Amino acid sequence: MITTQDLVQLVPEEVEHARQDRPTRPEQGNIARLKMKNPEPFDGKSSTAFNQWWDAVTMYLGFYPETMDRQKIAWVRTLLTDTALAWHLHR
Repeated sequence: MITTQDLVQLVPEEVEHARQDRPTRPEQGNIARLKMKNPEPFDGKSSTAFNQWWDAVTMYLGFYPETMDRQKIAWVRTLLTDTALAWHLHR
């Protein structure tokens, strides 16, 4: 059974171990800021290849993993035009 005293000793050791395993980051000024081009707008017409467009959208969102879900939804809405936008607004 682990006692409170054991935990008091264990926690600082684990924190130090985690600090040592953490990779060092270069100075903030040396980090390159990459930007990925937005996917093309989606018009919702039958001639538009939805799967290709959706793959481009998911790749873009994967490039920015820190984005919150509500931001993702709002951003994807900005890519909709014509029939796709009308469907979204009706929904």
